[in-house]
Amino acid sequence: MRSIPLSTAYRGIVLLLWALVIHNAVECRGLFWDGSSFLVNLLDRERFHDFYAARAHIDWLTQAPMLLLADAGLRDTRLLAMAYSATLFAVPAALYHLALARVRHDPLLLAAVIAVVVTVYLPTSFFIVGEYNATFAAVTAAMAVALTMGDKRLRDAVILCALGALCLRSYEAMVYLGPLLAAAIVWASRRTATPGFGFRVLCALAALAFIGAAVVSAATIFDYWDHPHFLKVRSTSVDFWQNMQFAIPLSGFVICGVACLRRPAWLQGRGPVIVLGTIVVLLALSPWWRVVHPPSILYPPSHYVARQAAGILLVALLGGMWLHIGRRSEPPVVLTILRQATVSQRLLTLMTALTFAAAVPDIALTRLWAGYLDDLRGVVNERTGIIRAETLPLHDWPNKLFFQDWSFPALSAIVSRTPGKAYVVVDQDYLSNPPFEPECGLLPKLRGYGWDAPG
Repeated sequence: MRSIPLSTAYRGIVLLLWALVIHNAVECRGLFWDGSSFLVNLLDRERFHDFYAARAHIDWLTQAPMLLLADAGLRDTRLLAMAYSATLFAVPAALYHLALARVRHDPLLLAAVIAVVVTVYLPTSFFIVGEYNATFAAVTAAMAVALTMGDKRLRDAVILCALGALCLRSYEAMVYLGPLLAAAIVWASRRTATPGFGFRVLCALAALAFIGAAVVSAATIFDYWDHPHFLKVRSTSVDFWQNMQFAIPLSGFVICGVACLRRPAWLQGRGPVIVLGTIVVLLALSPWWRVVHPPSILYPPSHYVARQAAGILLVALLGGMWLHIGRRSEPPVVLTILRQATVSQRLLTLMTALTFAAAVPDIALTRLWAGYLDDLRGVVNERTGIIRAETLPLHDWPNKLFFQDWSFPALSAIVSRTPGKAYVVVDQDYLSNPPFEPECGLLPKLRGYGWDAPG
């Protein structure tokens, strides 16, 4: 198998990430599910929608541009939705870009970060409004910086402090990611030759920030343990297999992991190429599986379900990166073989191919989402009053991929030329599937706003 240069892999993945940011922003993908409710609350209340204090820092970062644009007088909800989507996607893309840039000279580290993009980011990012997208990216960037400290150590320590501050109130997964990053930062600072006092202080502050993030997360989990939403989250956390975009590459990684642990020399043969090459093909063709097997569909809501499993997988990948840098002497046999130039370069090539294959279902779903928004916009612009969602073809393809009962009023208001003229509402008591915050189920006002309204 012909390998690609490190620079080609790095630039290709970076270009892909930012191309997806642009594509997803233009198609307003940030409005999916909770995103529409969050945006109307931002515009109606004219302040941050930081209803969940444990995730406030991510919310402030991603919502600030919307408030600034609205304050400047922009009233076109289409442009606002595009800007909101762009911010939601640009934050994790920028953080993954930072991580890729820091490891671009090491084929194994670069392959590991690309694997994070393939298995953690792309398969769970249709629900981009979820704070975990930015949190997982920030943690990956922090680990990359900690493991690649060079001559500009003081700058790196400042970056780690900034990432620690962002993660302090970001997502509950920090309960286990926080201690991992804190330990890695302490380890990295102690192995640095002749560290200055300022460097030590900044590293200590960064480690404390990540420990603080774990404490905040633990307290939040304790407080909300019996909340109906958390009960539902725990009950569905084992359903990650429903996400084909996550399950397909995960199965390839598991097969390769088991094979190389049983016989490390397997990595030197054609086995990885056959397994991961098959995964590349299966993932690239996944949008069309339903043609031969109707139940096998790409299902955007499963991105939300798979986020816990993605967090656990992220721990394994970050731990592998740390092991690669930390065990230079007497490494495990598997690591010794992985460090061989031919093996690491081939792995990097396969990860790069897998990333572009993973972008295929992402783009396919985004195109279906664009058609769904067009149809909904036609409904609310042609009718008046309350529109019962049950009278619409909710369960037809592709509508069944995107609708969420309690976010219908918000989404129908955003895509309307005259918000308030028509609302799509589901006949339900909001008890069987309640919004996490009751206000998200109300009819938005959006006075003075409109899709394609003059700014």
